[in-house]
Amino acid sequence: MPALLTEPAVFPWLCLLLGLLVGSFLNVVIHRLPIMLQREWRTQAVEVLTDWAGEPGAPEPARGLKGALERLAQSLQALPRYTLVVPRSACPACKAPIGALHNIPLLSYIALRGRCAKCRHRIGVRYPLVELATGVLSGLIGWKFGFSAAAAAALIFTWAMIAAAVIDLDTQLLPDDITLPMVWAGLLFNLFGVLAPLQSALIGAMAGYLSLWAVYWLFKLTTGKEGMGYGDFKLLAAIGAFLGWQMLPVVILLSSLVGAVVGICLILFAGRQRQVPIPFGPYLAAAGLLALFFGPEINHTYLRFL
Repeated sequence: MPALLTEPAVFPWLCLLLGLLVGSFLNVVIHRLPIMLQREWRTQAVEVLTDWAGEPGAPEPARGLKGALERLAQSLQALPRYTLVVPRSACPACKAPIGALHNIPLLSYIALRGRCAKCRHRIGVRYPLVELATGVLSGLIGWKFGFSAAAAAALIFTWAMIAAAVIDLDTQLLPDDITLPMVWAGLLFNLFGVLAPLQSALIGAMAGYLSLWAVYWLFKLTTGKEGMGYGDFKLLAAIGAFLGWQMLPVVILLSSLVGAVVGICLILFAGRQRQVPIPFGPYLAAAGLLALFFGPEINHTYLRFL
């Protein structure tokens, strides 16, 4: 088995297979993590309001709501457990549990023709697309990096970028549960110089966060509006921690350029209002993946051009 793993002709295919399996799990993360966070935020909000209503200096209407808030807190605590593991995956239409044979990446979707096995409700095409993208990118990482610590780091980076991008696309949220561990994971890998020297990774994490933080405050002080969310800062910090500060100009340039083009096209051709926010995380994640695969070549090209 060790000899098989290190075989250049075999390892990319093993990575592709692993990526398909991880892609199926990423679909669970993409769907469930925002719901888990919303439950947590509601519980915390009710707890804060309950404590405030019980304070001596609270207004009379607030004290009158204390009993209702306590009952609401109890009802939230009584909700069924909901995690990445529990309950079992089920059809959103008929609630029928999805068996193992109906949960094989890509193959089950093709065999079922994109419909639930029981009620024939249509399954969103995004699920196989996430699995396919994760599998293909994982296979390409196996081909580019071979059997190495760099491949392990690149796989973790890629899987996190996919999950963060799709969650942001759906909800305009970039969960700290993904971005912050990725900052530390990038620094941990690069403690041994896996993808970048440690000094470059440290500067990348700091510069990634501070660069978008500065843009955020410059825009807010100029216009009085918020131009992006704090999750974008943390996502770029994670990219910098994995790839080093040298890749940040490429990531910022590519993500801003593609984001601007897509935003203009949505306004001109899809009738999207200018006031409607556009998630920036998917463009940062896509640019980070491009930098992972082609960053040095892109840097060399545009620096030679300049």
